[in-house]
Amino acid sequence: MKEIISQFISEVNARNQNEPEFMQAVTEVAENVIPYIVKNDIYYGQNILLRIAEPERVVSFRVAWIDDNEEIQVNRGYRIEMNSAIGPYKGGLRFHPSVNLSVLKFLAFEQTFKNSLTTLPMGGGKGGSDFNPKGKSDTEIMRFCQSFMTELFRHIGPNRDIPAGDIGVGSREIGYLFGQYKRLKNEFTGVLTGKGVSWGGSLIRPEATGYGVVYFTQEMLLHSNESMENKKVNISGSGNVAQYAAEKCLQLGAIINTLSDSSGFLYDPDGIDSEKLKYIMELKNIKRGRISEYVNIYPNSSFHKDKSPWEIPCDIALPCATQNELGKSDAEILLKNGCICVGEGANMPSTPEAIEVFIKNKILFAPGKASNAGGVAVSGLEMAQNSLRYSWTREEVDQRLQSIMKDIHKSCLSYGAENEFVNYVKGANIAGFVKVADAMLAQGVV
Repeated sequence: MKEIISQFISEVNARNQNEPEFMQAVTEVAENVIPYIVKNDIYYGQNILLRIAEPERVVSFRVAWIDDNEEIQVNRGYRIEMNSAIGPYKGGLRFHPSVNLSVLKFLAFEQTFKNSLTTLPMGGGKGGSDFNPKGKSDTEIMRFCQSFMTELFRHIGPNRDIPAGDIGVGSREIGYLFGQYKRLKNEFTGVLTGKGVSWGGSLIRPEATGYGVVYFTQEMLLHSNESMENKKVNISGSGNVAQYAAEKCLQLGAIINTLSDSSGFLYDPDGIDSEKLKYIMELKNIKRGRISEYVNIYPNSSFHKDKSPWEIPCDIALPCATQNELGKSDAEILLKNGCICVGEGANMPSTPEAIEVFIKNKILFAPGKASNAGGVAVSGLEMAQNSLRYSWTREEVDQRLQSIMKDIHKSCLSYGAENEFVNYVKGANIAGFVKVADAMLAQGVV
């Protein structure tokens, strides 16, 4: 079996050299899915996983725009249309200097499995640019978004490819992108999700990924006869996902120890309560400040420059910042300090070595393709509301989100249960694969 897996990885790597993030994602899936394929004749010999690992379409384009100094700037834009077997391509746009083909292919590959797990009819895609919104004026961001959409619009549509937001693409950017799409196409359609509520967006969409992570984490704990009540939680990040994960943890009775940004992390031994979280949201969302400013208001807390929060003892860890932020040494420290559960809020925030530590020691570990699927799930609900020309209430959307996260957890149990331990990585990978593979077999070699 090791030889079969190794041969597959070598074949994919030969086609995708110098793409470490993409190969990391493919390797993790292959190690779980290939043994399942070999045991099931319906998939064996069909090269299904090799077909899933090859994007259906990769679009790369120049984005030229003019800054406030009237200098012409040039960035590169991408859209990876990975797999449309179960529905139109669906996945976010990321504006960040780290964006390249490898990062976006890894995200699109993961998105294919994540969308499959939601049970909603959505294929996998991802896109973005190496443009950095930080430090840019609203006018500069508008000019960039309009230039970006002027090329992207010809590749997307409500029944073809429906982008959403991701890192660097929030409500402001979605607004500018949608406005340009509407102008170019002369139509008002649900081609982007994460829109404002007054113009086709869904309630709970900003909260969805953070809430979903906590809902899935809660399901894992309940399955192990535990709960969120009075559990100490370390959260990395302080953006949208981290903020709403913290909010939902507080609602369920947990204690928040930490939040972070790219400069370091803050630790509050008294706990980050609702009032303190409100201050952080205002600091990050409105003032665009740094997390280190928190200690000026709450002097009993401490800021740890250029460090990650995993050294602080906790019961639950929620990495919500970026990929590969939690390594093997971090995992060992969490284990040593008594951590019982890890739920990924970001995409692939734990390295393979860290995941190996968690699974070897039978720690409850939720991979991002399962635990952070809440965002795309509510994006799917937004698409449904757009098609109906109707808006559901906050309570209705939240109930649907909770139901979807429970269903994802059940799917993981179906394929990941190993005696008294649940391997959620294995469960999520196989459950996501089966739905996509069945659709691909039904549709022939296309």
